[in-house]
Formats: sequence, structure tokens, C-alpha cells
Amino acid sequence: MRNIFVFALLWWLIGNPFLAVIILLVVLYLLDRKFLGLAPSITKPFRQNRRLRQLQQELRLQPHQTSGKLEAAHLLIGKKKYREALSYLQEIEPIMEESADVQFGIGMCQLNLGELEEGERHMLRSLELNPRVRYGEPYLRLGEAFADTSPDKALAYLEQFREVHSSSCEAYYRLGQLYERLGRQQEARKAYVETLDIYRGLPKYKKRLERRWALLAKLKGG
Repeated sequence: MRNIFVFALLWWLIGNPFLAVIILLVVLYLLDRKFLGLAPSITKPFRQNRRLRQLQQELRLQPHQTSGKLEAAHLLIGKKKYREALSYLQEIEPIMEESADVQFGIGMCQLNLGELEEGERHMLRSLELNPRVRYGEPYLRLGEAFADTSPDKALAYLEQFREVHSSSCEAYYRLGQLYERLGRQQEARKAYVETLDIYRGLPKYKKRLERRWALLAKLKGG
């Protein structure tokens, strides 16, 4: 109702309904980005693409730059270009074999490329190197990967994730989604409730980053 009133006011002030709609949408988007965080960032994909092009140019000039390859791989994973990301990670693996982040990245790519056995091995290796790597995300990714083919294994990985006591609202929200996918509605609702519990215990500066997942969990009945 309030949005309709604002739209009517803008229309009256501007005299153009289409321009009024555009202005209203821009205002709502800016308010969401500042206070809620539900809408995705419009500029983030452009920033990431620009950074990726910059890294790729640097790597053509300095092909042995390990940190550049790792950053490029993470950006490519975010774009779901797993094959290309995997090639970078495999190049630096001999140098950074003891890096939990590298092992996680390789496992992430392989799981999404359908190479479940190798992906599982690298994910478990990342946890061996750092049991709390990425707030226990390897367990979630393994649960997702095996949800269709090995539900029992998927559930076992989810239980291991719970033992990590993650402080990530996003991780617990995704845990609830995965339980729903497996038909475990009670566990899913519990995960959404835990998402909200985690959010309430976060410091103020962190709540801004995690608010989106808390709101989504609330919508799920958390």
C-alpha cells in the first residue's frame, strides 16, 4: 500500500508513470542494499569480470604467479566455470598442496563436474588440513553432491557439518535447503531456526552481511 502511495506521488510530481516506476524501483533497490541485502548487487558481476580480465592479463605476462591463479580460480568458480577454474588450481596444487583452500577449490570443481570420487577426496583433504575451512562448507558441498546417489552418505556429511558449530548463517540456510531436498522437513526447519539463532548472536557489523540469509530462513518458517 505504501509503495502504491509513493508511486502515485512520484507520478503526480513527475507527470510520467514510466519514469515514476523506474525511480521507485531504484529507491527500493538502494534501500534493500543498505538495510536488507536481499537483492543481488548490480555492480558486483562487473567488478568481478573486470578483476578476472586483469588477472588473466597479468598471468599471460607472469604465468608462474601462484596467488593470481588462485584468485582467478575462485572468481571462475563463482561464475560456475569449473573446468577453467580447475586447470588453474591443478597448476598450483604442487606448490600449495598443504593449502586447505586449494584442496577445497579442486574438490568443488570436481564435484560440480561429476567427478565425485576425486572431488570427495580433495574435500576431505581440505578438512584434514583445516577442520574449520570455510565454516565447514566442504561437508555441505559433499552432502549436495551425494544427495541423489547416496542419501545416507549425504546425511552423514550433514551431521558432521553440525558438529563444526558453524557461525555462518548462509551455511545453515543451505543446510536447511539440503534437508528439504532429502525430504527431512523437521531437520530442515531446525536448520532454519538455527540460522536465526546464529544471526541474533552476531555482532552488529556482521549482521549486515548475514541479514539476507536470516530473512530467507524466516520466510521458510524458521
